[in-house]
Amino acid sequence: MAIFLGLPDRDDRTLQVNFARVYAEQVELRTPHLPAEWAPQSGIQLTWPHDGTDWAPMLEEVEACFVSIAREIARRERLLIVTPEPDRVGRRIENEVEMERVCLFECPTNDTWARDHGAITVSDADGAQLQDFTFNGWGLKFAADKDNEITRRAAEAGVLHGRYVNRRGFVLEGGSIESDGMGTLLTTSECLLSPNRNGQMNRVEIEEFLRSTFHLQRVLWLDHGYLAGDDTDSHIDTLARFCSPDTIAYVQCTDKNDVHYEALKRMEEQLRTFRTLADAPYRLLPLPMPDAIYDADGERLPATYANFLIMNDAVLCPVYGQPDKDALACQVLQEAFPDREIVGIGCLPLIRQHGSLHCVTMQYPAGVLR
Repeated sequence: MAIFLGLPDRDDRTLQVNFARVYAEQVELRTPHLPAEWAPQSGIQLTWPHDGTDWAPMLEEVEACFVSIAREIARRERLLIVTPEPDRVGRRIENEVEMERVCLFECPTNDTWARDHGAITVSDADGAQLQDFTFNGWGLKFAADKDNEITRRAAEAGVLHGRYVNRRGFVLEGGSIESDGMGTLLTTSECLLSPNRNGQMNRVEIEEFLRSTFHLQRVLWLDHGYLAGDDTDSHIDTLARFCSPDTIAYVQCTDKNDVHYEALKRMEEQLRTFRTLADAPYRLLPLPMPDAIYDADGERLPATYANFLIMNDAVLCPVYGQPDKDALACQVLQEAFPDREIVGIGCLPLIRQHGSLHCVTMQYPAGVLR
């Protein structure tokens, strides 16, 4: 119950927003909860490419992209690099990255998608729970046996600090969920209801599992939207992202001749029906749809500006060599995050393996990386 006194000049919407801010503060203090990405961080994980991954034919090119990401992270926060080749990677980055903030952790890996094999951290009264879910290669599409061991190994080695929680009975990728830090989770039905993930469970059962595991008030399901060439079955971080408890940035397609137009239009219409916990409409910020990019075989690649990474004092935005749209995407993110620096990172190499900047990173709350 909330009582507002001495505010005769304020309308109902202002009262709702004020309530939302108070509620946000209360929830962020309450434990346990699933922090929003903009909550204070201790650092970021990258899982480095090597010639035993699908990056082998273009390793030099993609490593240059990873170095750019690593450089921007290490300027601001701790950086955990997981790699089976710590000596080689150390030599590769030592002249370009602030090494005093870098931890190189030796560990076997299948691939580089830290967002989906990294720990999903829940904050509680004792610090952090390192929730370790099964990553099954986005519905049994790719091998992930080595990547599935990274979180456990890092926790046992003391690289990740917190209480390790084995959730390996449930398939879940970090890119498939968005938290507002207040008890709302945003996800897509296409991904979480995929029969090759948790096919033994229906939507009600999956939602109840998420609510109890992450101590949620509710789950918002997006039922529309996709990107051609996406291996993830429509991860939410390719389509729509929380920027604050009342703001969502999302991919908008305005070209009626684009194959995505109808699905993204329906997604936009559904986003307009969503309400905040204060029962107000979300502030929706449309991100541009990049011009179509194709691989050598003519397959469209899933370029998206929604795959940005929120840091303590910056937002890293993927850019694709399209000056006007790259600049517009950064402008939209500056509006969403006026107190953070917006840094564009060229991510054309990453989309050649059907991912982007957010997909290769995983942030950890305060205290997890030291």
